[in-house]
Amino acid sequence: MNYDAVARDILTLAGGPGNVENLTHCFTRLRFELSDRTKADKEKLAQVEGVVSVVERGGQLQVVIGTKVEHVYEAVCRQMEAGKISSERASAGEISAGKTSAGKISAGKTPAANKDIQAGARQGTSVWNRILISISAMFTPMVPAIAASGLLKGFLTIARITASGRGVDITGNETYIILMAATDAIFYFMPIILAYTSAKVFHANEFVAMALGGTMCYPAILELMTGGAAVRMFGIALTKANYTSSVIPIIIGVFILSYVERFLTRVIPEILKIILVPGISLLVMVPAVYLVFGPVGIYIGNAINYVYTGMMALSPALCGAFIGGMWCVFVIFGAHRALVPIGINDVARFGRQNLLAFAGAANFSQGGAALGVMLRTKDRNLKAIAASASLTAWVCGITEPAIYGCNLRLKKPMVCAVICGAAGGAVMGIGGVYGDAFANNGVLTLATYGAFGMRNFLFYLLGISISFFGSALLTWVFGFEELDEGENRG
Repeated sequence: MNYDAVARDILTLAGGPGNVENLTHCFTRLRFELSDRTKADKEKLAQVEGVVSVVERGGQLQVVIGTKVEHVYEAVCRQMEAGKISSERASAGEISAGKTSAGKISAGKTPAANKDIQAGARQGTSVWNRILISISAMFTPMVPAIAASGLLKGFLTIARITASGRGVDITGNETYIILMAATDAIFYFMPIILAYTSAKVFHANEFVAMALGGTMCYPAILELMTGGAAVRMFGIALTKANYTSSVIPIIIGVFILSYVERFLTRVIPEILKIILVPGISLLVMVPAVYLVFGPVGIYIGNAINYVYTGMMALSPALCGAFIGGMWCVFVIFGAHRALVPIGINDVARFGRQNLLAFAGAANFSQGGAALGVMLRTKDRNLKAIAASASLTAWVCGITEPAIYGCNLRLKKPMVCAVICGAAGGAVMGIGGVYGDAFANNGVLTLATYGAFGMRNFLFYLLGISISFFGSALLTWVFGFEELDEGENRG
């Protein structure tokens, strides 16, 4: 694939560089925010080489590429940067700072920097969509590191179980301890990491935000908060809470910080801004977080966890079936982004999660349905698309190629995947399946679900087997209506 040629076609059919307000990407999609959506030709975009599908969700034009999305993204950024330079030369300096013909690629920023340019309020975008976009912008950048920690923890789990079977305890081994620290660090220092991504979203100073997050992880603060004595600040008793690994308090804190900085920027003389704005911001926000916003965030997190655990207590099978069946439907509408923080928060606070276990049933069911398509279809092009999509789903846990490349377009395979995903999720719920890391569900991360005993692990394997082989079998048996030859392009 010629990435530059593909990028040029995509950018042109999206309305050109001047029509792009913002561009980001996730594991499989380019996410465009356009000035004028009517300028985008979705039908022709879907016919570009390497494009699996084109959808509009949450105020974004999403171009589904698959696992090569990062290469295409970088090529698009190069095209936009080239357009920006040409436009700057043509306009002879008339373009204002921070806004160029290439949307929000501003002067001095490299194309790679645009991964950090996140969505703000967009005219015509609903509040709910803006919330989803903001959540995605805060959590998506850290997902590769979280997935890597999950993969490493899976390997360590295999090593621990193998050694334990031979009568050896490796948990005190220095190598094991150091590697385990690598898997836990991103969660322990979550306030610092989220401070950075939240600051990008709320347009606050990233490093002041990280300093604020750092106070939540500071050892002396942790000792105070976990000690037996009351903790006071300015004579006022603080709500004692362990803020390491917390999620919501720092997001609220950075949100308020952004408004504090804007106010101070307006009222402080220009010559003093470089010192006084960050200094006073930190002086105001540290007490505000510990006295008000931190406890509020803890209570909100507890409430969300209470609702989710309440659903589990009501019926683990029903909860598992709902998530397993509907997760990939949520993916289609982008609503899964609102659920991801629940799993991250559970791992950070409790060291375990089952949200992604249930979602894993959905991942494997999509892979199985795509396998059924491959076995059933006589069209060589569709067969190749389905084979690649199935492999991506059950090995890496990336389902968009399967969803958009074949299952959703063919309809019946999608229905089979939903049914079998629900069945697999219900089995996991009955078995009390939990994982000790937050990682995409695929064969590479199977060991993540072996950390809490062989019985739970067997129920997990049974759940994904029902999802994968069940959806493959149903798709093969019930079939689907073949698409026209022209539609079987990926």
